[in-house]
Amino acid sequence: MAKSALSFVCQNCGAAYNRWQGKCESCGEWNTLAEEDTTGATSMPVSVRSRRKGRTFKLESLSGKSQDAPRLPSGMAELDRVTGGGFVRGSVLLVGGDPGIGKSTLLTQTTSLLARAGHRAVYISGEEAIAQVRLRAERLGLADAPVQLASETSVEDIVSTLSEGSVPRLIVIDSIQTMWTDTVESAPGTVTQVRASAQALIRFAKKSGAAIILVGHVTKDGQIAGPRVVEHMVDAVLSFEGEGSQQFRILRAVKNRFGPTDEIGVFEMTGLGLREVTNPSELFLSERDLGTPGTAVFAGIEGTRPVLVELQALVAATSLGTPRRAVVGWDPSRLSMVLAVLEAHCGVKLSGHDVYLNVAGGLRIHEPAADLAAAAALVSSLTNAPLPTDAVYFGEISLSGVVRPVAQTSARLKEAAKLGFGRAVLPESARGEVGSDAGLTLNAVGGLTTLVAEIAARGLKGNRESTMSEKNATPARFRRQEG
Repeated sequence: MAKSALSFVCQNCGAAYNRWQGKCESCGEWNTLAEEDTTGATSMPVSVRSRRKGRTFKLESLSGKSQDAPRLPSGMAELDRVTGGGFVRGSVLLVGGDPGIGKSTLLTQTTSLLARAGHRAVYISGEEAIAQVRLRAERLGLADAPVQLASETSVEDIVSTLSEGSVPRLIVIDSIQTMWTDTVESAPGTVTQVRASAQALIRFAKKSGAAIILVGHVTKDGQIAGPRVVEHMVDAVLSFEGEGSQQFRILRAVKNRFGPTDEIGVFEMTGLGLREVTNPSELFLSERDLGTPGTAVFAGIEGTRPVLVELQALVAATSLGTPRRAVVGWDPSRLSMVLAVLEAHCGVKLSGHDVYLNVAGGLRIHEPAADLAAAAALVSSLTNAPLPTDAVYFGEISLSGVVRPVAQTSARLKEAAKLGFGRAVLPESARGEVGSDAGLTLNAVGGLTTLVAEIAARGLKGNRESTMSEKNATPARFRRQEG
């Protein structure tokens, strides 16, 4: 009989220690160590396991025909875009997102569409009762879909039930943190249980050919909770993003073994569930404040799809010793770099101002091509100079103040022209990549100093015209008073 092995495992990263300590040395988190029984399912002595002989297997060469993995379309074009064309047989996907963001709604709609198409779809809920899932389906108008429901948390019971009859095409496990297996003695939700439960479900998926979607909780930082090894075991990791106050939802592929990892799917939360957004640029720009200082339209690329989004900046004098720097939807380190370049090479003094930057619509931008749009919005807010309402901006800013070119310039300009924009501010070196049929007036800038000078001149001209209009109106006002 194997001796029980007790250790203290970090519930954030999965690191194991022989004794308890307040701080995990691996991830740096405090009070995350919990005592667990790490004895594996195999209690066979080492002396017996060492006598087992391995089996030989056939080695293949790199040359040869490769076949594309057969896929099952989900019925939702935005979801298929992110997964790479649909669900692959035997694949396991991990979906994470903030509580209440709409993960269960998305998966309920997906299983209902597949079930209506004649495929066997199973929804296993470990957090909600069957009545709660039915109420959600009724609210979404999907109560008549032949989806098979169950409320169960035992992995062995789930695998045994799903092995009977025809193999399901899609299985949803909501969520993996509630599952438990008899092979380990830890409590459900611990690192050991999550790892063992995920491994058992992955083994069943590879053996049966069913596609499995695991729902994972996220931490306060937005990362999927539990050990990172689960993300390495699954075939794809999808992140469901969005702000609670916004109706937009973004499905992003963080990892995908069968497709691209930079595609996004855009949804809109409505009273009848999630609605697919085929033109996200038009949706993100639908509530623009035209002629307002501090706003610039960025022409970005998300995977193969061009997306236009508004960047909003606010620069205000501060009364604090250390000015504030707040960013929503962009990298804070990138903002600090842009501010340093503006102050070092363009003479824009922002050390005594609070700076706030926001990406409208709840989208998160990861590409450095947004540097030029962010700089334009910041200078526009500082000088109180509105930017042209029909202009888009894109370009990467180097530490020397030079505007560097970015990829897929033609696709960005084509999307801008389709939405009615008339001009584009882009890097000087990218002019040669654009054909004559771009349909836009191109303003190529080689350095950030040129753009700052143009915006500042526009601000001085606007202030001068405002002052002149006030002077011209003064005599008329006095004449009305005298009359």
